[in-house]
Amino acid sequence: MIKFTRLFITILLAVSAFGAMAQSAQTMATTSSPYSQYGLGNIDPALLPQNFGMGGIATAINRINGYNNINPLNPASYAAINFTTIDAGIYSNVSTFSQTASTGSNVSATNTDFRLSHVAFAIPVNRYSALSFGLLPYSEMGYNNVTTLSNFGTVQPPKGYPKIDTNAVNYINSGNGTLSKAYLGYGYAVTKHLFIGANLSYIFGNLQQFSSAEVSNLYGILNSRIEQNNSVNGLNYDYGIQYSFDFGESNQKHLVLGYSASANSKISTTNTYIVSQYTYTSGVENIAVDSLVKQQGAKRTIQLPQINHFGISYQYDTHFLIGADYTMGHWSSLTIAGTNAGFQDSKTINIGGQFTPDINSLHNYFARMDYRLGIIYDQTYLNVNNVNINTKAVTFGLGLPLAPNNTNTAFYKVNFSAEIGQTGTLQNGLVKDNFVSFRLGFTINDKWFQKYKFE
Repeated sequence: MIKFTRLFITILLAVSAFGAMAQSAQTMATTSSPYSQYGLGNIDPALLPQNFGMGGIATAINRINGYNNINPLNPASYAAINFTTIDAGIYSNVSTFSQTASTGSNVSATNTDFRLSHVAFAIPVNRYSALSFGLLPYSEMGYNNVTTLSNFGTVQPPKGYPKIDTNAVNYINSGNGTLSKAYLGYGYAVTKHLFIGANLSYIFGNLQQFSSAEVSNLYGILNSRIEQNNSVNGLNYDYGIQYSFDFGESNQKHLVLGYSASANSKISTTNTYIVSQYTYTSGVENIAVDSLVKQQGAKRTIQLPQINHFGISYQYDTHFLIGADYTMGHWSSLTIAGTNAGFQDSKTINIGGQFTPDINSLHNYFARMDYRLGIIYDQTYLNVNNVNINTKAVTFGLGLPLAPNNTNTAFYKVNFSAEIGQTGTLQNGLVKDNFVSFRLGFTINDKWFQKYKFE
């Protein structure tokens, strides 16, 4: 047990360090998604790999196949935790972006992303309640769009060399940054069947956006850039409820109804606005010559929307689990600095489940594994060029149990999930994102703070 715990902690620290470096590198990447340029970037759901593998169902989920499961999406689920639980994981994504060019041909580019996905802890307070805390991603921004207007003027080169468009103007819009969510939650069992809970979360991070106009082929000309940096921080609140109906012998079958919500709270952003001029020498950007405008420390308010989750699940302990979620996000009410962001309300449907052939099999490891499958349909809050930006995805996952400790007081599982899907469309000059994402999580259920009796 001690050796395994040390190994887990070593892996956790290594993953955290590598994930932090990956996040730093990601801020310099060309793009993670062209649709992340709007609002606060692409919003990450508060889900762990075991939930993603089942299509993202979580609202009516607490324990999964007997394992304590940390489920920040619905803090009422913490009431079912009776072991100290640790869950940490990594995330990787490969996206291929395609767009129809003005010539009618399709152009494409590929981007990869790798980072720490989550670190979460849960500790039972007594037989009726538990605390949970951790760090999750909230949103991610990363894009780089270039539009070139050409044929404003050319230089006649020596014979045999191509003409140079000296007045071609590149309009470059780019951005990067992440927002994270540190949370502290508590779940309480009012009765054997009724759970309630709440999270207090602190959202923080930086988002940078740049807009440049460059004539890079004309020596000595001054190019211009607008830079906006937003340092975001503030408190957000989540709350939830679950009610279960137990059936069968020994109450092994459970129908669970769940509801959770993220409140429409206010957070702050400190804005820095800079307009600068710079030149190019032999294709290399020089240090800014001058800053025409520099405004720092302007504090603004972001009014987050109310997001409601509804869920239902049916579980036959040690055999199978199926469920569905429906989420409504009132993003049409999102305001930044008192101005409505112009989004539409989002709607998401998650359907999925898992199957375990024989959890007690002694000789067939594959029979003890969890096999997960699901689908996701997300009508996002974006409408670009009069086209709704939707996401469709299929998910699958595996739960890989590891051997418990010698006293059967600690249990371990590796959770893997994959998501294959598409966001956006080629209509009206938009971008289609075909993506494959992977999540890997490590879960420990252990008896900590246990009093031993000696005779």
